[in-house]
Amino acid sequence: MSKKLTKRSKIKYRIRKSISGNSDRPRLTVFKSNKSIYAQLIDDVNGQTIASASSSGMNGTKVEQATMVGKAIADKAKAANIEKVVFDRNGYVYHGRIKSLAEGAREAGIVF
Repeated sequence: MSKKLTKRSKIKYRIRKSISGNSDRPRLTVFKSNKSIYAQLIDDVNGQTIASASSSGMNGTKVEQATMVGKAIADKAKAANIEKVVFDRNGYVYHGRIKSLAEGAREAGIVF
């Protein structure tokens, strides 16, 4: 494992010690690859994924795609009667695509 991934995994485990989602307030977790960005709403108590969204098939820059994914996951959350979530940045720095996804979800009405 590279030094960068080792560092991110340490940050990820430190964050996950204090963050947990339930059915009333699920965890909004983010994963980004070089091409796409993915978001999931997870109920950690029951071990279920409530909703998910990804940028595959979307046009625009990566930051614009992240904003669209944030709005899409917020729309799916509202359809599932979820208004509040716990944001899990998954060890990534709150910058760039992660920040734009979070801002897109907030614009669509999700509170975290």
